[in-house]
Amino acid sequence: MALPIEDYALIGDCETAALVGRDGSIDWFCTPRFDSEACFAAILGTSENGRWLLAPTDPNAKITRRYLPDTLILETRVETATGTATLVDFMYPTEPHPHIVRIVTGDSGTVEFETEFVVRFGYGEQVPWVTMLPDRRLRAVAGPNKLILQSTIELRGEDFKTKGKFTVKAGETASFALTYGESFLPDPPAADFTKLLPKTEQYWKDWASRCNVEGPYANAVKRSLITLKAMTYAPTGGVVAAMTTSLPEQFGGPRNWDYRYCWLRDATLTLLALMNTGYFDEARAWREWLLRAVAGSPDQMQIMYGIAGERRLYEVELPWLPGYEKSAPVRIGNGAHQQTQIDVYGELLDALHQARKGGLAPEKSGWDLQLAILEHLDDVWQKPDQGIWEVRSGPEHFTYSKVMAWVAFDRSIRSAERFKLKGPIDHWRDIRKTIHAQVCEKGYDKELNSFVRAYGTKVVDASLLLLPAVGFLPASDPRIAGTVEQVEKTLMKDGLVQRYDTSKSNDGLPPGEGMFLACSFWLVDAYTMLGRRDDATKLFERLLSLRNDLGLLSEEYDTTTKRLCGNFPQAFSHLALVNSACNLGRDGRPLEQRTDCEPDSKTATPGKAASGKPAVSTH
Repeated sequence: MALPIEDYALIGDCETAALVGRDGSIDWFCTPRFDSEACFAAILGTSENGRWLLAPTDPNAKITRRYLPDTLILETRVETATGTATLVDFMYPTEPHPHIVRIVTGDSGTVEFETEFVVRFGYGEQVPWVTMLPDRRLRAVAGPNKLILQSTIELRGEDFKTKGKFTVKAGETASFALTYGESFLPDPPAADFTKLLPKTEQYWKDWASRCNVEGPYANAVKRSLITLKAMTYAPTGGVVAAMTTSLPEQFGGPRNWDYRYCWLRDATLTLLALMNTGYFDEARAWREWLLRAVAGSPDQMQIMYGIAGERRLYEVELPWLPGYEKSAPVRIGNGAHQQTQIDVYGELLDALHQARKGGLAPEKSGWDLQLAILEHLDDVWQKPDQGIWEVRSGPEHFTYSKVMAWVAFDRSIRSAERFKLKGPIDHWRDIRKTIHAQVCEKGYDKELNSFVRAYGTKVVDASLLLLPAVGFLPASDPRIAGTVEQVEKTLMKDGLVQRYDTSKSNDGLPPGEGMFLACSFWLVDAYTMLGRRDDATKLFERLLSLRNDLGLLSEEYDTTTKRLCGNFPQAFSHLALVNSACNLGRDGRPLEQRTDCEPDSKTATPGKAASGKPAVSTH
């Protein structure tokens, strides 16, 4: 049975990643890419679906773990009645062949370990053919895939598994390396244990040293940034939403999705998180990925793409995997890639505007494509869509989707004016004004004193917390305070925020899910803009306390079982953490969003934010 999600650690090489359990078992590993078929899939089934255990034989061993400072190197300390030892797990970035390296070192006395190596290609289904090479390495082959296990201890085959036991004394080491290669190419060379560990440590420390964040949350921000770097596919610059599939949003339920892809919705959050913390090279690579992915006819633009920009992400179910804690079905691919979600146009064009402001590329770069996208959006913004939460029921006129259509035209006007770019600016102003007036009329409920989830409804969703953050209205507008109050009243449980009330909103699935962590960070930002700094700090620190012992967050949190749930680690959660920390660290100043454009209509109240102080814009 898989461990609680919070008991897993991430290791990776910026092309793929693995989850290592507190018990020393690697229960999830896709290779050679994040979205490749898993060869260890025990987290979605049992050990028979593939895993690599390396653990003390003493069931009463005390286990503590940490990442080496400013790295993604996992160090697990083992204490038994007979001695102590340290297990180090890591992957080395930039190697031509993906490596997982595991090194056990005796610290005192003696400690006995066992290992069980179970490879099952094809998401836990395909048993490989295993042979021993002349240099004593083991080779496992099935179809196009090949894994080679290198070990300094003797291993034996038993019941389609590879096993071994060994004892380390103080100063002794036992080392292992797992290397991937295509089965039709020559075997990769043996790993050099003496070089890989120091090279990996230096790589991560050099990268982490570029972080410019200071203050009380600097360590939390840096850990989140390292996590986001590990979830970036280095060859293309694409950032995956998570490196797992089908970890449930509700234990035992069907809300299980494949998140090993790149969402346009993450565009601006990602860009700002990277630029605000000093990582302009990564921000530039992400911008270039965005432009390549969406290149083509605007009416074919998708909400998500593969890590190299692939478009066909067809969703299928894997019936041989029972799912994490029997949460079925297990899915690969994501059917939402075929949905219409109008908000992503705003996210994309906002990101391009921020990139111009940050000097990531020539100011005219991408402008022709942007003009074509705006022409298409002019035709479709009034249509219903599936919205930010990718509902699998019928389309609706979601308020946030309309707001982000407003953002698309607003940011294009700003870019055109600021950088002297040519376009039908007067027409865009008219559309911007029309959208703004429509949202304020149809997306706002006077009885609730709140914006609502969709036109004609009486319920809210957490995306409405972003209205001041994207500059649609200033935080000082009473409708914003009313919306925040309504979110607090109807969507908060145990101090955290859910996306929407699934029991009152038909989304095509049975009701029930955890608290969506990014939404709670959005409430932190809303509190900050409203001048409720004490509330913002209290909620932010509550959210920090939900991270596991290694500083990792999943997508959601189950307040009943007090456990992390959903795919893990989750980029959206860590991006929101970074941006909220940056907002809280601005010398107590609230955010001001509308710094370089005029208000659209009398429905907007221009002016300063709640505290009356000038502030830094995030959009």
